[in-house]
Amino acid sequence: MTYEEMRLDALTSLNLLNTPASESFDRITRMASQIFQLPIAAISLTDSDRQWFKSKVGVEHNAIPRKKAPCGQVADSSEFVVIEDFALDSRYCDSLLGVSGIRFYAGAPLTTREGYCLGALCVLGTEPRKITEAESAALQDLASMVMSQIELQHAFGRIDPISGLPNRIQFSDDLADLARDTPDEERVAVVLDLAQPHQMERLSAVMGAAACEQVVQDAARSLRAFLGRDLQIYHVSSAQFAFLAPPGLGAAAYRSPLLKLLETELVGAEIKYAVTPVCAMTVFKPKVTSPTDCLRALSSAARETRAVEETVGVFSDRHDVDYRRKFRLLNDFAAALNDREQLRVVLQPRVDLASGEIISAEVLLRWRHPELGEISPGEFVPVIENCALAWPMTKWVLATACSQLGKWHRQGIVLKLSVNFAASNLKEDIVGEVLNCLIANDLPPEALEIELTETSMMQNSVQVLSKLDQLVDNGISLAIDDFGTGYSSLSYLQRLPVSVVKIDRSFIMALSEGSREQKLVHSMIRLSHEMGYRVVAEGIEVPEVADLLRVMGCNEGQGYLFARPLEVAAVEGILATGRIPVYLTSAA
Repeated sequence: MTYEEMRLDALTSLNLLNTPASESFDRITRMASQIFQLPIAAISLTDSDRQWFKSKVGVEHNAIPRKKAPCGQVADSSEFVVIEDFALDSRYCDSLLGVSGIRFYAGAPLTTREGYCLGALCVLGTEPRKITEAESAALQDLASMVMSQIELQHAFGRIDPISGLPNRIQFSDDLADLARDTPDEERVAVVLDLAQPHQMERLSAVMGAAACEQVVQDAARSLRAFLGRDLQIYHVSSAQFAFLAPPGLGAAAYRSPLLKLLETELVGAEIKYAVTPVCAMTVFKPKVTSPTDCLRALSSAARETRAVEETVGVFSDRHDVDYRRKFRLLNDFAAALNDREQLRVVLQPRVDLASGEIISAEVLLRWRHPELGEISPGEFVPVIENCALAWPMTKWVLATACSQLGKWHRQGIVLKLSVNFAASNLKEDIVGEVLNCLIANDLPPEALEIELTETSMMQNSVQVLSKLDQLVDNGISLAIDDFGTGYSSLSYLQRLPVSVVKIDRSFIMALSEGSREQKLVHSMIRLSHEMGYRVVAEGIEVPEVADLLRVMGCNEGQGYLFARPLEVAAVEGILATGRIPVYLTSAA
């Protein structure tokens, strides 16, 4: 490589070209203008064909041609250049600067530790003048300050060591600078989400961490080649890159270029099938959007793009509101666990279909948020079950259920309660927790039933089976919830120490559709009985379905036909009066 090629490579690797103005550089430029009492000063970087201004005072444009530019001479020679009078200098008198009225120039080289001159810190005036030794020394000192700032920016927390690209911090700072300099200019921000977390984890497990790094480096090179040198690329997370679309292009117009980007070979051929890149966009509005919100919006848009199985997506305010609400619920739930005014349990009875007797009830959690009001369990439970609060939530429900059972037990009321356990709970000491709750409330083990989905039982099967066996050995019954919706095999199901199967409501709701649906449910009931299970049908809403299930031999029913989830006091009233389900009364 020639010196000029190496110099340009050094300039490009510092990721300075085409970046927004920065106050850390502008401060030095203003100082240079004030010291020389001159109207124009700039940090001028010498590109292949232009002088591009990273910082400027008294200049409207961002670049001028490199040809016949004094800063180009500084870059070529790596020396301090002074032009006392353009009109008397044969080289520059007819240059762009010369014909535009510039008469004086002084430029100090911006030189890297490796000896490559990036350009100059320069001052310019419209009158001829000389420069003193003190002024020359001051300008060179300021040039050294510029280089120190460049090195600090590059070395400390601004450049990703794997991709060599500016990182998330630099992206945020550049957006802030852009908002300051062009507050009325909206730009489309883009994120390339290279792979899902599990894909990178799998790649690392199979091929090693170096393979993940290679994917990132390949993608960085491919992005540079596709986007060109005019767009700055940022490495904002482990597998995500961000950049701003060219000015004036909206999200709809930029969709086509992004589709073409995704069609290119972003990573090496040997691993391209291991990742599934997507692109997502949001509009950065300087007066409205903070850099943090822009990054969050890009991340949200990428998740939503994957969720709807698209390759290019656009940020949606509706989805953002949804993500914000979920985040708030997640944050607020920890406090709710310690506030009896917020959380409570309700009970939905399970009825013996033959006699109409209420023989047990499922324990369901309810949340009355102090500001948001009643939160649907269908909304907050999935959020909590996928975070670290899943086990504290289950423990709270278990403790509350056992406390209520203890009160009833002392009053002579016999009713079994069934508590749901999430899949993630099975990693915890569920045996110890359940037994301690029973002992603390002086309860027999048969007072409690644990409900688990068949899918959760399939996870870590050896460890899970050991814990389930211990629960059953201690007299606690187990139920398979949402039966029929998982992926368990019959050979595995017969190994589970369960005594109850709860057929998912989707099958029960479909019973009125035809004979095929009825035959399927009848087969499920018959097979469960042959395997020794008691069968519960969930989601019974009309008497005809209850009658049909009773004829099929289903043992128990649960659903709105009998009762919606009830407050504890309402259940106590039913137990006290001995009221039986309406459908049995009418049938009799």
